[in-house]
Amino acid sequence: MDVTTILETLNPAQQEAVVSDRKHLLVLAGAGSGKTRVLVHRITWKVQVENIAPHAILAVTFTNKAAREMRERIDRLLGFSLKGMWVGTFHGLAHRLLKLHWRDAELDENFQILDSDDQLRFIKRIMKNLNLDEQRWPPRQAQWWINAQKDEGIRASHIQSTDDPYIKTMLDVYREYEVTCKRSGVIDFAELLLRSLELWRQNSAVLSHYQQRFKHVLVDEFQDTNAVQYAWLRVLAGKLGEVTAVGDDDQSIYGWRGAKVENIRNFQVHFEETHLVRLEQNYRSTSNILRAANAVIQRNAGRLGKKLWTDAGDGEAVALYAAHNEHDEARYITDRINNWLSDGNRRDEIAILYRSNRISRVLEGALLQADIPFRVYGGQRFYERIEIKNTLAYLRLIVDRCNDSAYERVVNFPPRGIGDRTLESIRQEARKQDSSLWEAALAMTSGGRLSGRASNAVEGFAELINSMSEDLTDATLANFAETAIQKSGLKDFYRREKGEVGLSRVENLEELVAACRNFYPDEEERSELLQFLDQVSLDAGDRRVEDGEDAVQLMTLHSAKGLEFPLVFMVALEENIFPSKMSLDEPGRLEEERRLAYVGITRAKKKLFISYAENRSMYGAGSGSYNPISRFIREIPAGVLEEVRLRSAITRPTSLGSRGLQSDEGEGTGFYLGQQVNHQVYGEGVILNFEGNGPRARVHVKFAGVGMKILILSSARLSPT
Repeated sequence: MDVTTILETLNPAQQEAVVSDRKHLLVLAGAGSGKTRVLVHRITWKVQVENIAPHAILAVTFTNKAAREMRERIDRLLGFSLKGMWVGTFHGLAHRLLKLHWRDAELDENFQILDSDDQLRFIKRIMKNLNLDEQRWPPRQAQWWINAQKDEGIRASHIQSTDDPYIKTMLDVYREYEVTCKRSGVIDFAELLLRSLELWRQNSAVLSHYQQRFKHVLVDEFQDTNAVQYAWLRVLAGKLGEVTAVGDDDQSIYGWRGAKVENIRNFQVHFEETHLVRLEQNYRSTSNILRAANAVIQRNAGRLGKKLWTDAGDGEAVALYAAHNEHDEARYITDRINNWLSDGNRRDEIAILYRSNRISRVLEGALLQADIPFRVYGGQRFYERIEIKNTLAYLRLIVDRCNDSAYERVVNFPPRGIGDRTLESIRQEARKQDSSLWEAALAMTSGGRLSGRASNAVEGFAELINSMSEDLTDATLANFAETAIQKSGLKDFYRREKGEVGLSRVENLEELVAACRNFYPDEEERSELLQFLDQVSLDAGDRRVEDGEDAVQLMTLHSAKGLEFPLVFMVALEENIFPSKMSLDEPGRLEEERRLAYVGITRAKKKLFISYAENRSMYGAGSGSYNPISRFIREIPAGVLEEVRLRSAITRPTSLGSRGLQSDEGEGTGFYLGQQVNHQVYGEGVILNFEGNGPRARVHVKFAGVGMKILILSSARLSPT
């Protein structure tokens, strides 16, 4: 392959990056600008033109999939397979290094790697040995804390003792965890990087060997590196190595899991003689989408700076929809999806992006009602999430003590001292007596056939469920859910789980309360709770999507990084939701939220819809939350935005000034928006919104006495006043 062939498909900036002969190279690669193309062509250039031996090249990616794709693309460009070149993830390369130098790294020759579940089991056993109460000190919290220390390159011995109860407890667990792992001959994923870094720092001969060998180091997604990864690269490069870093500070969105945007911003300081190349030509999106993205991200301070552009034309304006509430928002999205599909497009060309997992519940329901197959990318459907399944198990026990699956799920969750041996004894008794687990447990405790501690714990669980039932004799469905979440200890348990995961679980619990508050039963003779649980079971099993099936993609904005779709919906752009409430109180978090908005906008290739709701039922609030429109919408130039105006007789002013809210009229229902109606139970109210058309439409009615209710017209028996 000659020079012309290598460069002919590249634009001028890409060519400049590929052929740069400066010692270090920083490629600031905007979204959709062809960064992977630059990486593989630069490696090809070094092998073919500069005659660099493949074994002198080390290429680092962040996923195994990206590593495989990089190697395949290099092989195709060269026309033969490269052997001897190390290509892989940080963890994969560190593992390879430790396997070669296990003795120098003070490891067993056949050391094993703990996955996340195995690591958690280790920590649970350690905390039990330390007599730590799992309810007060959730093992996942300790797991998160230990991994966070390792990602910073910090050993237990580096941390000074303190009187702070939290730090003192975590440090005790960390120390014992290190001893247990060493004794068992295992290491975790975070240990791979830290141990290999220590190997280099403590063994100059090993370090010198690899510094002499890997003269050319290339790193993808550099903005996502954490402290120990950055230190690993700097030590390996030393004074002789040449480093090519490819990344985008505007797409650094993983600070919550240790990534440091300052690594890419400080690259030119720590690596002298660095040549900076900006890749600004975008091959993905239209000009209007890029103008929106540029306008939002330019508000951040400290950027290395770039401005995306394309020669693909203006394209359609970014559509902005002001919904009355989350149900109106979801209905609008399903309507737009059906329009897209009616033009012969595919469902897998569509992505719905949201900041928080809790937002997906209403969207999932609307897609099910519209019979649109969907897949939750990188996650689970709302009612499949563990915190929701745990709460539903408590609710099922309230109405049916003989539900064995619910009993097994939560009898010791949150942990209350009922071990596997006790539970197995209860199972054996149930089989022997042909009874439920609940009945068997009562028989064993009343008969004194359990040890004192186990008996007290089992009796305490029964009393908890019974007290919930007594407290909720005349309660609403939402009260049932709130009581189950609070009295069970689930909310406190998940609140103690640090990081985005714990926060997301708590938000999902609160969203479940909102779902209960907005549920309307079809049958008068059965309890609301029973009907709700039945509906949840039906929804959870409804329209399961098979692998490879054409389906709409639902995902968080974090999960969307690296993906692209012709049609994208960014939903729930309201202050306190996106940007998140937490980000408004912590330094630096708002800028990361803005980078997340930039990532979301640049996922769209042809059409982008942005929506927000004036009234959103969040945190179980009876009448909903009224959050201002997101600042990220206000930062988009008016000339790029096109407000969607549906046919309607209702218009309300919004915080955008002249922009208004419009809703459909409930075609085929016999009712209209703003109509005064009467209900036999709830009294007089006014219709504020419709979901769907015809007699099966759901109608949102604000009643004077009880607030907002969502009713199914065919069974609501509404009458005009």
